[in-house]
Amino acid sequence: MSNLDQSSNSKGGLRVGVQRFGRFLSGMVMPNMGAFIAWGLITALFIPTGWFPNETLAQLVDPMIKYLLPLLIGYTGGTMVHGQRGGVVGAIMTIGVIVGSDIPMFLGAMIAGPLAAWIIKKFDKSIEGKIRAGFEMLVNNFSAGIIGGILGIFALLGIGPAVEAISKVLSAGVQGLMNLGLLPLVNLIIEPGKVLFLNNAINHGILTPIATDQARELGQSVLYMLESNPGPGLGILLAYCFFGRGMAKSSAPGAVIIHFFGGIHEIYFPYILMRPILILAAIAGGVAGTLTFMLTGAGLVSAPSPGSIIAYFLLTPKGGYMPMLAGVLVAAVVSFLVAAVLLKTGKQKDEDLESASSRMKDMKSQGTVPNAGITANHREAERATDMASSTVKTDVKKIVFSCDAGMGSSAMGASILRKKMKAEGIDVTVTNTAISDIPPDADVVITQQVLTDRARSVAPNAEHISIDNFLKSPEYDALVERLK
Repeated sequence: MSNLDQSSNSKGGLRVGVQRFGRFLSGMVMPNMGAFIAWGLITALFIPTGWFPNETLAQLVDPMIKYLLPLLIGYTGGTMVHGQRGGVVGAIMTIGVIVGSDIPMFLGAMIAGPLAAWIIKKFDKSIEGKIRAGFEMLVNNFSAGIIGGILGIFALLGIGPAVEAISKVLSAGVQGLMNLGLLPLVNLIIEPGKVLFLNNAINHGILTPIATDQARELGQSVLYMLESNPGPGLGILLAYCFFGRGMAKSSAPGAVIIHFFGGIHEIYFPYILMRPILILAAIAGGVAGTLTFMLTGAGLVSAPSPGSIIAYFLLTPKGGYMPMLAGVLVAAVVSFLVAAVLLKTGKQKDEDLESASSRMKDMKSQGTVPNAGITANHREAERATDMASSTVKTDVKKIVFSCDAGMGSSAMGASILRKKMKAEGIDVTVTNTAISDIPPDADVVITQQVLTDRARSVAPNAEHISIDNFLKSPEYDALVERLK
């Protein structure tokens, strides 16, 4: 194997590893977003400065953020490692972290839940096959209670205070960036990270815990808006509506609606992957939007999920609509102007999203800019090799769309394919999940190209189809024709 191949494999493995770790972090928060939104709405409505101040109902705010949300995170993290048993022990250790601190323990819960589940998982493996018949329930219950109790005490005395110190340092760092007016520079990292499908990890794994602590103190937080701002993506899609070509231009108007109102940001990622230089437009829009949020004092009361303008309106505190709209519109205008210039001055080929994103996949996996001598035939050969390496199923009963969180783009793709199947009278189950939750009985798994490697590692026996645009992909029609 050449040095270039080794470098490609190592970088590809690093990318998959980062995505997997990011997915694990966000996976503890995403299933509980309903609880976060409930807390945010109750806060916005009933605290003394809310829309309808109510001292009795406002009593829900503090217990929810101190106990309910961290416990949900700890339990979810535990179940991800060792099922319900891991979730129970993870929750026990999480309560120790909560009691041992005076601040909401989101970061502590992300540590305690998986750690406790991993410890009980190792214990269960060590006694597997060594318990006498009839004593299984006794051993299981008491082992969980004893180990959970010990871990809860350890968390109370050690992890809680340590995580509180770390949280204070992180919060102070964020506050320092805000005081210096440097917070918009964070978008230099956020926008490229989103396009590499780290959006949920950045938003729900890193920003949301810090933002929730800030919102508890101030009633709102601008950190909720750094990654979720729909403005940059809106500007890029509008630029394609006016200055794009071919399929990219024709599909952009539909993508605008899905992105801006549906909150599915993944829909605009392929448009950037088709013209990688457009990441400059996303960065410019993100920086401009965040700067506007800071200057106008904008903020949300909870994490918007999905990042829809509708969610923004629902989670904006009283008197904060103009600052919120200003940041979104400025981000959209700036990204539109930069993207328009880049599209008009750059050389555009009348090509579809699939072929363009395929080249971008090669560039990201190899860490190099594609050689000008790479021909279309060579790229088609690579694609054929990828398809040949995946098992082709003849008897298909279940098709699974999978994305990072299993809620946004995959749900949209599943809905589109489901309608196509129904129109042709094909009796096949079409569903959507997160990559980590792909069921073992999935016959065909459909993912975006940059996520296919992760999907293969979870479901190695399934047929894997890589696409670039969940909204409109020729693979849908090809699959329907094959199954007719």
